[in-house]
Amino acid sequence: MSNVITNFNQRTIEYEQLLIDFKALLKKNSLKFTIQREVILETLYDSDEHLTPESLHKLIQEKFPDLKTGIATVYRTLSLLEDSDMVTSLSFGAQGKKYELGAKNHHDHLICMECGDITEFVDEQIEGRQEHIARELGFKIKDHSMQIYGNCKSCQEKQINK
Repeated sequence: MSNVITNFNQRTIEYEQLLIDFKALLKKNSLKFTIQREVILETLYDSDEHLTPESLHKLIQEKFPDLKTGIATVYRTLSLLEDSDMVTSLSFGAQGKKYELGAKNHHDHLICMECGDITEFVDEQIEGRQEHIARELGFKIKDHSMQIYGNCKSCQEKQINK
């Protein structure tokens, strides 16, 4: 039970710091703090998925049906958050972007080109190899992301069964 309480308290502290940073970002950009903007941040924080602006908007409408949050507010807030590195995005060309909170621990992505499913993974051997290569080449890594595109198991099975 104490692990649950510890995780809850840690999560609360993380969100409170994120909210403080968000309010400072809004102030720096001469924007008002609104409940709609906070709900966008909170919904991103609570989600384990990579969300399109439309799916984020739909989640907000379902979770807060009485709160009027326009899709334009979602787009503008995501843009602001992305510009400040509070959220990161994965681009799907003409299909748009999917967003996730940037405060997560580092991870890489497997992206299905058929259904758009995104699987996060961490591989210490890959991370170590990247650091080793950078050192050998006299390169100092500041940040990186790995996105591997292909077809997920489910989509492969659908192709076989056609």
